[in-house]
Amino acid sequence: MLDRDQLETFATVAEAHSFERAAVLLNITRGAVSQRIKALEESLTTVLLVREKPVVPTAAGEILLRHVKALRLLEGATLNELKPQVGPRLPVPLAIAVNADSLATWFPRALWDLLLRRQVALEIVTDDQDHTSGRLARGEVIGCISTDAKPAGGFLAECLGAMEYRCYATPAFAAEFFPNGLNVQAVLTAPAILFNRKDSLHDDFLKRQFGFAVERYPRHYLPSPMTLLDAVAAGVGYGLVPGLQASAAAERGELVDLAPGEPVLVDLYWHHWELEPPLSREITDLVVSHARNQLLPRAGPPFVQDETSAPKAADVE
Repeated sequence: MLDRDQLETFATVAEAHSFERAAVLLNITRGAVSQRIKALEESLTTVLLVREKPVVPTAAGEILLRHVKALRLLEGATLNELKPQVGPRLPVPLAIAVNADSLATWFPRALWDLLLRRQVALEIVTDDQDHTSGRLARGEVIGCISTDAKPAGGFLAECLGAMEYRCYATPAFAAEFFPNGLNVQAVLTAPAILFNRKDSLHDDFLKRQFGFAVERYPRHYLPSPMTLLDAVAAGVGYGLVPGLQASAAAERGELVDLAPGEPVLVDLYWHHWELEPPLSREITDLVVSHARNQLLPRAGPPFVQDETSAPKAADVE
């Protein structure tokens, strides 16, 4: 049996990325934190933490961190069943990773529904949709929205639907930079607006339009979906914006589609533990239900995992 105090100490260090900070949070000495971690590593005969700044889990530590978070969820659900009480219950702390465009469009409806249940103390971690799944594998979150259709071992990926993006600009911007339509010469001079340096959506869009990669085009990086849309609407540049976010402005004629009839459809997937505690399963059902009510049908073919080589899920005790 694993010692619960040692497990909680390990998880606190991994989450705080610091032995000193963990000691403060746990109200114990720095030495006591080190002793607990050392004893846990000796009992498992493996190193769980990389002792650098910041402190991060090893591959084995990532597996154990997911185990501790599952235990917390199970314990919270069990205590609520064993000790039902009238009035607010102590919420269970947890984190999920959501891409910024979902958070700016369809996800808030699912979010309010979840938070109004008063079951969790939630942390939303935002990242580019191509990079959220790494946080789940590292044990930082219990679920994430990702573009990756293939789940890692011990996880499932459920298709939520497709996010539609359209290439928008103001009529004045289009007249100035694209008088002859969207072409390579115009793209090399017109400032584009991208979310951040991880954002490959615009590059993929241009490659699909012209049949080859276009690299040296001017661009602004604005890591906020609302600010990005505001910048396009102000005539600062052109860019790919979710249809859910920009449809009203387009209907009013404030924005024009530079590639009409050629939207970019990005399939989104909800990655979660294969064996979920009840509360985690509730969150999965909630996210999937809201997404499928608001997103478009899947754009690409479904991912089919080879059952003969499918990895087994880690046990959740």
